[in-house]
Amino acid sequence: MDQHLLPIEILVVEDSEPDILLTQEAFEEAKVKNRLHVARDGEEAINFLRRKGPHAQAPRPDVILLDINMPRKNGLEVLQELKADPDLATIPVLMLTTSQAEEDVRNSYARHANGYVIKPVGFENFLNAIRAFENFWLTFVRFPPRD
Repeated sequence: MDQHLLPIEILVVEDSEPDILLTQEAFEEAKVKNRLHVARDGEEAINFLRRKGPHAQAPRPDVILLDINMPRKNGLEVLQELKADPDLATIPVLMLTTSQAEEDVRNSYARHANGYVIKPVGFENFLNAIRAFENFWLTFVRFPPRD
């Protein structure tokens, strides 16, 4: 099957249940076919990406939405580990976080994040941000081929 006809695999790495629910709701309304997967901390994200344990059958994500402030392993640690792995380094990663700290922005790009988005406050603003992500990333961007 043609790669561009497959649903887009999105991995959301987020520990906030309300933000997970908002993200799921926004993507359910999406015009582009997608499959949303959730990892609730950095350790689970790495296990998902490396297909370990209960994630043995996990698909390779086309794009990752990654929070910074999480338990066990934070987003910057996940990003560094991901981009250091030649098998995973080509997956685009968009930091989606409440952190406005310049140091987090700098550290994210230094670790090769593909973008840094500060989570908007409020339901409608958050939905609008996810829709903007969808419009750009899921409509115009071509992802690396899946292996």
